[in-house]
Amino acid sequence: MSERITVIGLTDNPEPKLTQEAMQAVKKHKVFAGGKRHRRIVARMLPEGSRWITIKPPIENVLKALRDEPAPVLAFTSGDPLFYGFGTTLQKAFPDAVYTYYPSFHSLQLLAHRCRQPYQSMRYASLTGRGWSELDCALIEGGKLIGVLTDRQKNPAAVARRVLEFGFSGYSLIVGEALGGAEEQVSEYALEDASRRTFHELNCVILRAFRPHVRHFGIPDEKFDGLPGRPNMITKMPVRMATLARLDLVNVMNFWDVGFCTGSVSIEARLRFPRVAITAFEKRSECAVFLENNSRKFGAPGIRQVMGDFFLQNHAEYTGVEGQVDAVFVGGHGGCLEEMFACIDPFLSDGGRIVINAVQRESLEQFHECAGRYNYRLFDDMEVAVDKHNPITVAAAEKK
Repeated sequence: MSERITVIGLTDNPEPKLTQEAMQAVKKHKVFAGGKRHRRIVARMLPEGSRWITIKPPIENVLKALRDEPAPVLAFTSGDPLFYGFGTTLQKAFPDAVYTYYPSFHSLQLLAHRCRQPYQSMRYASLTGRGWSELDCALIEGGKLIGVLTDRQKNPAAVARRVLEFGFSGYSLIVGEALGGAEEQVSEYALEDASRRTFHELNCVILRAFRPHVRHFGIPDEKFDGLPGRPNMITKMPVRMATLARLDLVNVMNFWDVGFCTGSVSIEARLRFPRVAITAFEKRSECAVFLENNSRKFGAPGIRQVMGDFFLQNHAEYTGVEGQVDAVFVGGHGGCLEEMFACIDPFLSDGGRIVINAVQRESLEQFHECAGRYNYRLFDDMEVAVDKHNPITVAAAEKK
């Protein structure tokens, strides 16, 4: 691999207007890389006898071809190479290379200019080959202007449907199609209208708020859907808030809620800490609908729901990038607290916490014993009484 890599950003304009410096760079190179669309755009300006490496999945094969290429490489990308672009991929793969960039406006900048929308406060979310997490986070945090990079599955109609599904109805959807190309079109839609439309495959979206979304904090217990005739089968609001504090979610990346029932702890956590990955476990099948309904009701998308016996799950599947979980709330253990510790401990990160809400003295004592057996640091127990209900002890232990 050459020590020097040049990256030029393009729009979809079939007659690209490159700077003089960028054109000189093209003339000096013999090896180029880019997508098929990029090749069509720049074909007329490539030097005679040049070679082209097509950027397409699997990316590992592309990187190998670049690694095996001894001559300097010039890569064409869309827009700004360092904005969710291939330029970032190159930096990760070849960190010691010397880079020269000639960026263009990225698609969301172009769209903002087309609709005369100042965008200094815009939140960004990429759905291109990714999940919904960035968009979910921006919605939960009340982003007033959210730029969204789409793909074929997560297209503008799918974006509109997800925004509506979780109650974020105070947005309109601005769609830019084939920006910079001959088929360019920019339109603004109501979410309901956009959810039923078909769009050009080259598109991006801006969600623009016209009404603030009502955000929840300390949700009243009676607002949650739950088990009929069993109003006490919920972590009461004051206990819930104390539990979240003891979990220290402000400093974690991955959280497990074991025995979610109504989903109240997971939902409150999602609304307060939307950047935390949350997995909620529950063995009672009738509870699945409660988490789904309550998540929609309170605008808490992105909670991963796992139904079935916690002990029979492939727990590694629900850890973070380092194979760990940082905080666990044991909302139900079925008298198997010792087995619960044994199951969680291999995945709990150093400094990670396990928290329970103990009603019975025996459960609290067993929690203390288990924490001692695993050499965890115990926090002072916190006793919370709600109305005429029996006191609940919020107990927490931290892995050393």
